Amino acid sequence: MAGRDTESVLKQMKEKKVRFVRLWFTDVLGFLKSFSISPRELELAFEEGMGFDGSSIEGFARIEESDMVALPDPGTFTLLPWRANGDENVARMFCDILNPDGAPYEGDPRWALKRNLKKAADRGYTMQVGPELEFFYFKNATGTEILDRGGYFDLTPLDVASDLRRDTINALESMGIQVEYSHHEVAPSQHEIDLRYADALAMADAAMTYRLTVKEMAMKHGVYATFMPKPMFGQNGSGMHVHQSLFGEGGNAFFDGGDKYYLSKAGKSYIAGLLRHAKELSSVVAQWVNSYKRLVPGYEAPVYISWARRNRSALIRVPMYKPGKANATRMEFRCPDPACNPYLAFAVMLAAGLKGMDEGYSLPDPIEEDIFEMSPVEREANGIDSLPGSLGEAIAVTAQSDVVREALGDHIFEKFIANKKIEWDRYRTHVSNYEIEQYLPIL
Repeated sequence: MAGRDTESVLKQMKEKKVRFVRLWFTDVLGFLKSFSISPRELELAFEEGMGFDGSSIEGFARIEESDMVALPDPGTFTLLPWRANGDENVARMFCDILNPDGAPYEGDPRWALKRNLKKAADRGYTMQVGPELEFFYFKNATGTEILDRGGYFDLTPLDVASDLRRDTINALESMGIQVEYSHHEVAPSQHEIDLRYADALAMADAAMTYRLTVKEMAMKHGVYATFMPKPMFGQNGSGMHVHQSLFGEGGNAFFDGGDKYYLSKAGKSYIAGLLRHAKELSSVVAQWVNSYKRLVPGYEAPVYISWARRNRSALIRVPMYKPGKANATRMEFRCPDPACNPYLAFAVMLAAGLKGMDEGYSLPDPIEEDIFEMSPVEREANGIDSLPGSLGEAIAVTAQSDVVREALGDHIFEKFIANKKIEWDRYRTHVSNYEIEQYLPIL
């Protein structure tokens, strides 16, 4: 839908009989927020934005400075397929959040990503992103009763969710979001729909739309979809592997046909930046207490800070699907999960990569051995460090990170850290069923 202007949107509104327009934005944690306006308000909304109270939005303004303005982005206009009927349709647009004086609001995650993309643009680059978002289908939202016992790439009859995925893909593509492929994932009732790579801002918008669409279509089929990173003990969790590359005037800046890894100096330094700052990024790309139940050895989740080409136990992989093909050369960051805020996640990944390029970080040799099988002594000998083991550890590292602070800006950085500290305190003081079952009978 990119390229739409206000006039074409207003025309589409009449032609498609749009009754309401939903204006979308996210809070600091990545929860989608929305309010609706009628078509007659839209022209004014394009000119001046729509005012709202931001004091109750997580990470936004305090009560005494609560007035916010939502300015719709016409390039994101699309109909919502699950609300469509012949006589009355509902559309949506993403918004940029502004202060009353018209300046960008520093607490807007979309603005944080835009700022970092501007830094890349100043260096002559655009960031291309292709995320792989995994999720589970359960019978309802109150438990983890599975729909199938299928495994990786299984088809019917084990994969009873094929129709669900098909309807979801049709809905996404009707909104202009291109899907590359979909399949059953490793765990029972776990699925994946991969989006065709796009520029990072469009992809962050698409990821937010994707999550809602998956849930809406599941609801239509009478089941529940969740992006919780680790809903079931003993099963793989859901990740969001993020494929990324930078493109400039000469094409893919990561590609060098004369290098044995087909990686340019810029590409190597970008990867080195993500490796060096991976611990600092961890709480942003894996932001929940539950995220660290996924990031443990033994379930294909990458916890060891290293890179490889084929080795899926490494944190970063340079896929070899099409070796030597310039446009296909990219890196895959494997620790994010689909419950993160994609605007902030893409922003901090880009910031770390650009830091590596600006300062010429050197890339160590790849580790192609199975790191899960290495002893601690072998990992230490190979210089392989680990990601934080809990949200508490991750937040402590992020709180000291100049890279993350600069990427997010002081406002989001401080609000995010404060929120996550509260979450961690609530978790660590909670007495779980495990503790009651294990300790009450013996202590």
